[in-house]
Amino acid sequence: MAISVILAHPQKGSFNHAIAKMVVQTLDHNGYEVIFHDLYQEKFAPLLPGEEIAAAAALPPLIAQHCREVSRAQGLVIIHPNWWGQPPAVLKGWIDRVFRPGVAYNFQEGDKGEGVPLGLLTAKAALVFNTSNTPPDREAAVFGDPLETIWKNCIFGLCGVANFHRRNFAVVVTSTQEERKIWLQEVRDTVTQYFPKT
Repeated sequence: MAISVILAHPQKGSFNHAIAKMVVQTLDHNGYEVIFHDLYQEKFAPLLPGEEIAAAAALPPLIAQHCREVSRAQGLVIIHPNWWGQPPAVLKGWIDRVFRPGVAYNFQEGDKGEGVPLGLLTAKAALVFNTSNTPPDREAAVFGDPLETIWKNCIFGLCGVANFHRRNFAVVVTSTQEERKIWLQEVRDTVTQYFPKT
């Protein structure tokens, strides 16, 4: 069973990288095939060209590869920081180019513009691990936790993955090594909960 793991953080040695390492190690230990991409390290090009928009568009080989991987993945794990209540631009661009019609969703027969999609992803579960420097109570009270809505409703819910879990670790900038150790144990436990040993 293949699990797709996507990391989007520009600084090596970041806590996001530590989360990704724990995710990959746990999945490997539990017997899964891991498809891992560090979008910054790989210099993924996030801009969606106009010629790629159509469902039947001819795709560059790298984008076609990402589409195949997402289509066959039985699980998805995304790791990124909270920037302005959104994923980093490189990850947003990855969604734009890879979660495309015919891969992640299709519009239903007879749709007259109301935009009711049919999700195509076959993943059994999707996990999102975020980091933030905003305290959770302020994130919820002042900003309404936009990342929850984006990932749960606008992306995975729309594309057919109902089994969704997101965890935001905060405040990272003032966190201690002991706190981070506990958080990484939580990452391990969460991954094992959703993707137990095969």
